[in-house]
Amino acid sequence: MKEIVVISGKGGTGKTSITASFAYLGGKDVVVADCDVDAADMHLLMQPDFAKSEDFYSGEIAVIDQDKCTKCGKCADVCRFDAIPVINDLYVVQPLDCEGCGYCARVCPEDAITNESQNVGKWYISNTKAGNSMVHARLDIGADNSGKLVAKVKNEAKQIAKENNKDYIIIDGSPGIGCPVVSSLSGANFVILVTEPTVAGLHDLKRVYKLVKKFNIEAGCIINKYDLNLQVSGEIEDFLKEENIIHISRLPYDETFTTAMTYGKTIVEYGESNLKEIIKESWEKVIEIVNRKS
Repeated sequence: MKEIVVISGKGGTGKTSITASFAYLGGKDVVVADCDVDAADMHLLMQPDFAKSEDFYSGEIAVIDQDKCTKCGKCADVCRFDAIPVINDLYVVQPLDCEGCGYCARVCPEDAITNESQNVGKWYISNTKAGNSMVHARLDIGADNSGKLVAKVKNEAKQIAKENNKDYIIIDGSPGIGCPVVSSLSGANFVILVTEPTVAGLHDLKRVYKLVKKFNIEAGCIINKYDLNLQVSGEIEDFLKEENIIHISRLPYDETFTTAMTYGKTIVEYGESNLKEIIKESWEKVIEIVNRKS
């Protein structure tokens, strides 16, 4: 079983669309994991059935028992996050501000404050239109601990792959270099970097690859919309050579890409185009690289 993670240094490069196309091409041989939990949208293209769902609890939040509270104000005095304002003459914990440190509970003379586990979202196991299983999640607005939710999604995907003897896990990682990306990369066999020929695209490609190098994972790169700026595309290709990053493919700008999305389809399902064939060839190249590492 091989883990293939698709990431990008910035949002908007086409990462999720390419991952969904690969997941569609992989069909029953792959298990899909949408680890972009902060802005999950792969379900729009894969049409999962949400067959199984569970709440995800992570971190804690302070809760004040108003019947016990004497309004001494000690909790508000020690809260460094200003999470306990007075509202309608009551001390109330603001969920988005509380960090769950528990200090307020320790200083409360009436034991009126307790810390409770926080429900921060849901995770799902679905069947998709491509005939594969997909593990995905939704993190609530303002919720923290997305890295832990990513780990949950990955672990469930691994379990499904093992139980069903699947060859590959294809993972849609978060953009950037934060905790969710670190969690996505853990245990990966191959990383696909999706970039675009802009100054920001090149800058963030270099930044995210520094992170990949720390994990010592072999990487390949897809340059999306390469023909919009041939000069920067050339600079990206020079960077790939310098760092021994496999150049998987160059995708030309094609409005069919976005048209397919409006119909809830991946580019490999929609119509006939040169782009469709390049993505198919890219997936075949990725599989060849990954199998070579066996």
